[in-house]
Amino acid sequence: MIQKFTGNVWKYGDNVNTDVIFPGKYTYQKMEPEEMAKHALEDLDPEFVNKVQDGDILVAGKNFGMGSSREQAAVAIKYAGIRVIIAKSFARIYFRNAINAGMPAIKSPEAVEAIENGDKVTVDMGKGEIITSKGTFNFPPYPGTVMEILENNGLINFIKNKIKK
Repeated sequence: MIQKFTGNVWKYGDNVNTDVIFPGKYTYQKMEPEEMAKHALEDLDPEFVNKVQDGDILVAGKNFGMGSSREQAAVAIKYAGIRVIIAKSFARIYFRNAINAGMPAIKSPEAVEAIENGDKVTVDMGKGEIITSKGTFNFPPYPGTVMEILENNGLINFIKNKIKK
């Protein structure tokens, strides 16, 4: 059960699009998620894939994930080690792709303003809290079915597990 994440922050600005999250030149190449992860954010931050640690947290400004609807943009970040994304706002399709991939995507403009690159942050999914050195910021917890999708590591596993029951 996913309830709480603590990790170091990678912070980026507004309008980070899917083409820099997962470069378009790889879109039609057959890759496993682990291979996609090797290209996460390579055009925005070439050091990201070499330094990201499992459990880190990505923080961004407005309209994170704008652009094309490629699912690889959510998958690449997740398999690179990011456990949760906090942003001022998300592009609608990216938000859905993140949830479908089993990646929590939390909208919290106030928390984004308080968080600095490299900070250690805790996200408590059950309580709807983002805990930073500058305070605690609340967000509405996900509804039950969305939490189940996240707890099953994505929509496909959620459906497979429902069919088994």
